[in-house]
Amino acid sequence: MTALTPIRTTSLLALCAMAALLAGPRAAVAQANLVTNGNFAVTASSGGAQSFQFGTYGGYSSPTMSLAGWSSPGGYNYVFIPTDTVATGHYGNLSLWSPVSTPSSSANGFTNAGPTGGNFVAADGAFGTEAITQTITGLTVGATYRLSFAWAGAQQSGFTGPTTDFWSASFGSETYRTPTVSVANKGFSGWMNQTFQYVATSSSQVLSFLATGTPSGVPPFALLTSVSLTQVPEPGVLPLMLSGVAGLLALTWHRRARVKNG
Repeated sequence: MTALTPIRTTSLLALCAMAALLAGPRAAVAQANLVTNGNFAVTASSGGAQSFQFGTYGGYSSPTMSLAGWSSPGGYNYVFIPTDTVATGHYGNLSLWSPVSTPSSSANGFTNAGPTGGNFVAADGAFGTEAITQTITGLTVGATYRLSFAWAGAQQSGFTGPTTDFWSASFGSETYRTPTVSVANKGFSGWMNQTFQYVATSSSQVLSFLATGTPSGVPPFALLTSVSLTQVPEPGVLPLMLSGVAGLLALTWHRRARVKNG
């Protein structure tokens, strides 16, 4: 019987390399964070270590501070920086009950910083509420995008009583909300992670976060940081090509077995 020439190993390795080259860039692009400044880093002409009112509720604004990528005109929202426990705003200085406002406290694993040690936004969910927004461009219509962020519930110092908090996260026309967290009097919920998925209907869409809390006047504050938006990878080229390579390997084995058995 005439022997059938088996597919060489070098050819199979070349196919694998080609699959990796084709799928690699696509996977890398799909996992890129599309959100600008998801950890709320502050750029400032002066006083860059000072927490401040980010929104402009009551006509207050801090012209020496800026928060790249984000907007909240009219909102009663603040940016807290780990080295500074008190934020300045239209109604004077604002702090949050310990452990949020006490750097030396480590209750709930929190030391006046986000879960990774950086800045966070604190938004009153029952007073001067307005969404924190960012426009995301370069989207693929019909593609799925995964939003992830860290959040928590807290309370403004100087007030007492249990509170509740949740975030509504919108991307384009889709809106999802986190579970409602109950915060004990002068308490802090601890940081939680949340993930939502959205389908893009336009190449440019607004990402927004709106805090809601109860009861009014205590005041409840929702915290936010570590915001990331990534495209969910499509069924890749690599798995398809690797399945083809597996088929070629099986065919090669079968042919070799036939030659060996005569």
